[in-house]
Amino acid sequence: MPSVRPSIVALVLAVVLQVPTAPTDAGERVELPGGEFKPVIVPGPTERSIHVAPFLLDRHPVTNREFLAFVRAKPEWRRDRIAALYADEHYLSRWSGPDDLGPDARAGQPVTDVSWYAARAYCGAAGGRLPRWYEWEYSAAADEKVADARQDPAWRARILGWYSRSAGRPPADVGASPLNAYGVGDLHGLVWEWVEDYAGLMVSGDSRTQGDPDKLTFCGAGALSAEIRDDYPVLMRIALLSSLEARYTTSSLGFRCADDVMP
Repeated sequence: MPSVRPSIVALVLAVVLQVPTAPTDAGERVELPGGEFKPVIVPGPTERSIHVAPFLLDRHPVTNREFLAFVRAKPEWRRDRIAALYADEHYLSRWSGPDDLGPDARAGQPVTDVSWYAARAYCGAAGGRLPRWYEWEYSAAADEKVADARQDPAWRARILGWYSRSAGRPPADVGASPLNAYGVGDLHGLVWEWVEDYAGLMVSGDSRTQGDPDKLTFCGAGALSAEIRDDYPVLMRIALLSSLEARYTTSSLGFRCADDVMP
């Protein structure tokens, strides 16, 4: 069966709930071809690449508008009803109310202050899932022209320039930056993003604090690839994700959805 695109779900919910839609939302899910990929963290000391299967990925991160439609349809994920097990006290704190964005959360901005549990629930309702770590990194390695720009010093410097900015700034609306070579946008320069298997990056052995028990193949202690050991943007993403628990939220952390390519 074909995947249900999040834009379709958002449109249906918008009609029922009278929530306006806009072309700057995440929109269609893009199919990426997959292939051999050399990640910064490799599966083992003798392995330097992994195979990424073809997959689907949202063109942009999920917006406040889309997440508002979700919590109105699934009120158990409102900030005044969500169980403390699934989100910390900062969950959706930028919004004016449990189902009201207000002046500090524009509809076209990527939703932030969302826990891994809530992001996962949204993607499930949208007929997908969170992207896996290798899928996200595979997508994020591309610039506007080539599939793997990680060896380009200017490209790295541009990404590091964003990471050096204050995390207290509210993000811009989605869709303002150029799409990369795969047709995916806002992977850099807007917000950090949850991945399905983020907990595999953790060093802790206590699975009770690591969300989903599934681990990446490197189990948090994987080897750094010698060829790209100086890929600081990726190492910074690892540092951020490895510091999180599934219920944590931050003002600079959002998400987008993915799905498998069905035969």
